Order: sequence, then C-alpha cells, then structure tokens
Amino acid sequence: MSKLIINELDYTRIKRWISDAKQHRSINSNDAAKLLEELESAKIVKPEKVPANVVTMNSIVKLSFLNNNNKTQFQIVYPNQANFKEQKVSIFSPIAIALIGYQVNDEIEWVVPSGLTKIRIDEIVYQPEAAGDYNL
Repeated sequence: MSKLIINELDYTRIKRWISDAKQHRSINSNDAAKLLEELESAKIVKPEKVPANVVTMNSIVKLSFLNNNNKTQFQIVYPNQANFKEQKVSIFSPIAIALIGYQVNDEIEWVVPSGLTKIRIDEIVYQPEAAGDYNL
C-alpha cells in the first residue's frame, strides 16, 4: 500500500474542522485522533499535483466491503454538507477517515461501527483535482 496523499487545501481545512469540532465537542476524541494521525502520516501536495486515483475531499468513491461483498458509493464532504439521503458522508465518519488519501485498488482494514472490516477502493467516479476544481 502506498503512502497517503492529501492536498494542502484539504489538509488545512480538515485540521480547522477538527479544531472547531473539538471546541464544540461535536467530534468523538478517538475519531479526531485517527483523522489527525492519517493527516500527519500523509504526503502533503499542491492540489494540481494530486494523482487522479487518490481519494480527496469531495471525491465520489465506489468501494467494496471485502468481508461481505457489499458495494457502495458516496461522496466525502465536510460535516456541514453531510446528507445521508444524497450519499454525502462527513469526513468525520469512520468510513471517510478510513479512505481519505488512499488510492484506487488500495485495501484498508478499518474499525467501523459494526466492527473490523476490509474495504477496497474500486473507483473514483469524481475527484475535484482531476476535474480541475482545485478550490472545492
């Protein structure tokens, strides 16, 4: 598995969201710690340098849960844009924390509310950086 890649705008914005959420106690401290750990371990790059196969903020991702063969698709968004009916998942959710910065075909073991699962990123349907939308 390759090193996580995060664009510098996402990095700055996510850290700001975490800081605000901690102040307002609207993020679980374990989730905040996991997300910060992911951010700190990542290679930070300019938005135009992000490879098209990397999951970034506002990406629409297709993935498979390898333990039960379920498939799903959703968009990773900031907390104020999360909407389950529109398949928009907050970056603060365990599944989004697990995926941010990883690449297509990466397999990730992660603890989600139902327990340990193995996830494979099958496809990125939309990635802002690949589309030239650098400021989303």
